[in-house]
Amino acid sequence: MPPSSEIQRLLEIMVALRTPVTGCPWDLQQNFSSIAPYTIEEAYEVVDAIERNDPLDIKDELGDLLLQVVFHAQMANELNLFSFGDVVDAICTKMIRRHPHVFSAQKDMSPDEVKRIWSDIKDAEKRQKKEDRGALGLSSETPKSLLDDIPTALPGLTRAVKLQDKASKVGFDWNDPREVLKKIREELDEVEDALNRHAQAALAAELGDVLFAMANLARHLKVDPESAVRLTNMKFKRRFNFIEQFLASEGRNLEEASLFEMEGLWIKAKEAEGA
Repeated sequence: MPPSSEIQRLLEIMVALRTPVTGCPWDLQQNFSSIAPYTIEEAYEVVDAIERNDPLDIKDELGDLLLQVVFHAQMANELNLFSFGDVVDAICTKMIRRHPHVFSAQKDMSPDEVKRIWSDIKDAEKRQKKEDRGALGLSSETPKSLLDDIPTALPGLTRAVKLQDKASKVGFDWNDPREVLKKIREELDEVEDALNRHAQAALAAELGDVLFAMANLARHLKVDPESAVRLTNMKFKRRFNFIEQFLASEGRNLEEASLFEMEGLWIKAKEAEGA
């Protein structure tokens, strides 16, 4: 199936940007590694637009994210690795394969059955990918650990949840979130101990343990920790803006207000939100 006219136009623009001599010097300098941080950033900007419920920004940010896919595909095409069409074909094939209850005779499946089949299909895909990598002369070494296939580039809290979730599948987990709360309190005590000892080197490790335990609690409570902290970041910014605007209405700036006064305004901001 040929690409749509809209996609074809985008592909042609990317080819022009990557054409030696006549293309864009910055675009020509890029490779997979240099573009990867932008790919992550654009994905987060899509999420931000969604959380702000801004349809115009969602449209724009999705376009920016699509550009990242096209950029990576064009670089791969230049290296004779794969094309944009191969990327589309791969995901179409995968989605059909992973949804037999939609695209085959296996109908009327329960959510638990869908989840089980999805897991079985993913395991089969991993075995097939290992064979395909071997056929291409690429490393097909089996991960040495159950946790080896959790990407290291994920945000810290997200990766923590995925590591914990994977370990839980073999029984390495608490059954009661209250046990996780106890662990958080233990870790906080260790932070306080390191603080009292002025052990700066230990503080980072102990604080990391607290964050890891907090991610575990979020997982047990079925809360995405990244989404939760983003909401809190937005709340903090909103309440801090209230302080700025209140002071500005009196012709003052932040530097002219005491901490005591700002804390009082913070409480007013909370009350205004009904919190």
